[in-house]
Amino acid sequence: MTDLAAAVIEALERRGWTLGVAESLTGGAVISELVSVPGASSVIVGGVVAYATPVKHTLLGVDEALLDREGPVHPEVARQMAQGVRRAVRVDGIDASVGVSTTGIAGPVSPDGQPVGTVHIAVATPESLEARSFLFPGDRSEIRSASVRAAFEMLRELSRE
Repeated sequence: MTDLAAAVIEALERRGWTLGVAESLTGGAVISELVSVPGASSVIVGGVVAYATPVKHTLLGVDEALLDREGPVHPEVARQMAQGVRRAVRVDGIDASVGVSTTGIAGPVSPDGQPVGTVHIAVATPESLEARSFLFPGDRSEIRSASVRAAFEMLRELSRE
């Protein structure tokens, strides 16, 4: 996965874009893998692990009514997390160019009846805002790993010139 992380860093660097990361089910795994790439500091601004639902609202600005109505595992929550992390990691009044977010259910049980493996990933760039939904098979570790990979693939795709 290091090669994929390096490709993300390279794509963002070519565009002159910075990155903020908002994670829920991946618990820091996305940013951890990214910062393992030499030179990542030219792109990575910061990250937020918003594991508890209220933190998605208070720190990332996800609409509280949306969270109450849909819960934390929803494509619009992912979109708002990706947008919100750009502001949350603002430096000198400048938002990160790109935000990526992960939210989902890694199991072993589902707290709200959605299938274990349900994951929503969003990427907000200066040019687009996109969320994708997945149903990953496997155990908790496999679901989290698949989520990290999917986030990198989205970032690489949406950061291409």
